[in-house]
Amino acid sequence: MSDIKELLIDQTIALIKESDGKPESITARAIAQRSNVALGLINYHFGSKDNLLAECSNKMINDLLSSMKPGLMKAKDDGLTDRERLTGYAKQTFEYLFANRAIVKMSILSDFRSYGADTNSALTQRGFQMALRGDISEKSKRLIAFGLASSMQTAFLAADESKKITGYDLNTKKGRGSFIEDTVNMLMGGIS
Repeated sequence: MSDIKELLIDQTIALIKESDGKPESITARAIAQRSNVALGLINYHFGSKDNLLAECSNKMINDLLSSMKPGLMKAKDDGLTDRERLTGYAKQTFEYLFANRAIVKMSILSDFRSYGADTNSALTQRGFQMALRGDISEKSKRLIAFGLASSMQTAFLAADESKKITGYDLNTKKGRGSFIEDTVNMLMGGIS
């Protein structure tokens, strides 16, 4: 990756973090000024400001996923059941989503536009699969991980209406925790 491209990504991420949850308010001109480069370099390297924002959101989410993987790679004797491990990882992921709403929304919607094995959504699903170490078929692991990630993304995107839609207030940590616990329980054999 070129130095200018990296600079544009780094400065755009800084602007996203400063945007108070409104990355759509970031202009190409502001990115260029912050990076001290010509405005045309954004289109040259990324095709558009939206593509640059999507790449930044994917990088930020990918950094999160990378930081979470070591916790899942612990030895099999970590003392946790698959359900406990998956619930813990899902709660950690869900809290990140809500702490970084604007960037995560961009990432999810970008994934939906061109879904593939290397999207953050697919990587999250694979991370959830890694939490399942018990005697479960690979097909079941994939389905549980897909169901959990899809439920979390949909609930996240509908968070402001979540109480009406799901019965959980996802704008509170307690509501998010209950949603994750019940969703994992349901996917793994029954809701309590």
